[in-house]
Amino acid sequence: MSLVSDDYEYFDKKFRDLTVPTAKVEMLYDGCRWAEGPVWFADGGYLVWSDIPNNRMLRWMPDLGVSVFRADSNYSNGNTRDREGRLVSCEHGGRRVTRTEPDGSITVIASHYDGKKLNSPNDVVVKSDGTIWFTDPNYGIMSDYEGYKAEPEQDGCHVYRVDPRAGEVIRVASDFVKPNGLAFSPDETELYVADSGSSHDPDGPHHIRRFDVGSDNKLRGGEVFCEVSPGVPDGFRFDAQGNLWTSARDGVICFAPSGDALGKIKLPTMVANLTFGGARRNRLFITATDRLFSVFVAATGAQRP
Repeated sequence: MSLVSDDYEYFDKKFRDLTVPTAKVEMLYDGCRWAEGPVWFADGGYLVWSDIPNNRMLRWMPDLGVSVFRADSNYSNGNTRDREGRLVSCEHGGRRVTRTEPDGSITVIASHYDGKKLNSPNDVVVKSDGTIWFTDPNYGIMSDYEGYKAEPEQDGCHVYRVDPRAGEVIRVASDFVKPNGLAFSPDETELYVADSGSSHDPDGPHHIRRFDVGSDNKLRGGEVFCEVSPGVPDGFRFDAQGNLWTSARDGVICFAPSGDALGKIKLPTMVANLTFGGARRNRLFITATDRLFSVFVAATGAQRP
């Protein structure tokens, strides 16, 4: 039987060692339409995230609150930083993955595969070797709410890798319904990818899959690591111990490396994504529907090689 408190639900006593039971979930902002893609800038001490339907990116700074980071974000969704600290973003509006250079200019990393436009890149992660990995479901072209309605040119929704030195876009997984969030294990030997297919099909998948990553950056395996319920997995992150923290309809669920659910941080609205940040990487920032939340935890966000 699980134990429930105001902000936490404990399925396993191990989750108590990963949370601070006296730390309350704080709401930092509530003016979004669909908040997504949080990324922490440790060198600046601030958080940036996407407000997709409002076509903007916002910034939160301690003591200063929220301001507009980018007024016209091209309907950005997922964000991360590369090994040089540059912002890398998925843009529904441009159907592309871009990089923001130090002077503010935008470099296109990927916009086409096999000569055809991508669907609407959703989430992105950068490996320590500089390769850029992203998912490409069709959420951003299904309507005019989070992008521009359009017919897909690709034959499905897939996962891709880009070597920025060569510029080649390589399809690495093609058996997803709606690939969504993705993250490497702390040692980068595994890649985890969410499939949120049940968002538009009650019989569709709502799980996270695990792939082995070879020295050649090819993926092998792909078994289901965990199923997320209620709702679907969207964005997720790892802590330094290899536990996976993922979004769900009613909060953030933490899974052990074994795939066992340890517990949940409860939220009053659907969670889209999350990231570790703060001075000690022990503050979880959570984008949930129209709001930005945070909570201090006892875990520390993973820092990959």
